[in-house]
Amino acid sequence: CTFPEFLFSSCSKSLSRSSVRSRMSLKPPKAYNSLQKGALIWDPKPLQVKKIFEALKKGLNEYLEAHQAELDYLSGRHKDTKRNSRLAFYYDLDKQIRSVERYIRKLEFHISKVEELYEAYCIQCRLRDGATNMKQAFSLSPSTKASRESLLELYKNVQECTEDMCFIEGALEVHLGEFHVKMKGLVGFARLCPGDQYEV
Repeated sequence: CTFPEFLFSSCSKSLSRSSVRSRMSLKPPKAYNSLQKGALIWDPKPLQVKKIFEALKKGLNEYLEAHQAELDYLSGRHKDTKRNSRLAFYYDLDKQIRSVERYIRKLEFHISKVEELYEAYCIQCRLRDGATNMKQAFSLSPSTKASRESLLELYKNVQECTEDMCFIEGALEVHLGEFHVKMKGLVGFARLCPGDQYEV
């Protein structure tokens, strides 16, 4: 089968306009050294990224709801305190409310940033799938100079989309945060020595 030249050119322009690296500063992507000639292998994980995004968004929204509930509680106390309590206590409560409000705005920005990154990731994923399908179709068409040039451009576009997806994965990783565990003690151990190691 053959494809009209304008179809490819419009796709190519769309792909080049959508390069995310030119629009955002991202963490260097995870790339892996291949066993041959030391080349880099770009290996995006769309299904894994989807699971991580959904879990991250769920956790952030639950955290936001908890802080919103705290704000509602403090606001209720604030109204009662204004009528019945000392001025110093009232201002201390007011300071707590402002602190929670600032943190809520920070969480809302965090959520919007994660959503923006995932939306950009999905766009690059769809563009890569479309370019891959066109590449396969061009490879089955009669070989002409125009088709070979188009096929070369499609290879390039697939590679660019793949790299952009890896860059966005690195950016999403930055927004995952860190999990800290602080041990308060151990139960059931008679002798504890410095340097002992335990599996948690």
